[in-house]
Amino acid sequence: MVENVIWPAYLDASLSRADGRRVSEELAVDEPSVDEIAKAVQQIGYDATIERDKAYSREPWARRGRVVVRGAEDSSKNDLVQAVAAYVVAMRE
Repeated sequence: MVENVIWPAYLDASLSRADGRRVSEELAVDEPSVDEIAKAVQQIGYDATIERDKAYSREPWARRGRVVVRGAEDSSKNDLVQAVAAYVVAMRE
């Protein structure tokens, strides 16, 4: 089973692409949480596991956690991250 990891930094509007953001500025949000990301993953139809004690390699001082996504073999990681970002934006509106 394929596992993909989504870090909050991928969706963080305060970060540049060089710092780890993977979505456009329109899909980025301020301070995304692992809870929001996990909820968005579940809305898309995949299983999500939150690991709260993890730190993104480009932010080793910030233990914001990560979301492990299972069952997303049918889509690329980029497509998955874009879809999750769109759901997080929609949930905040």
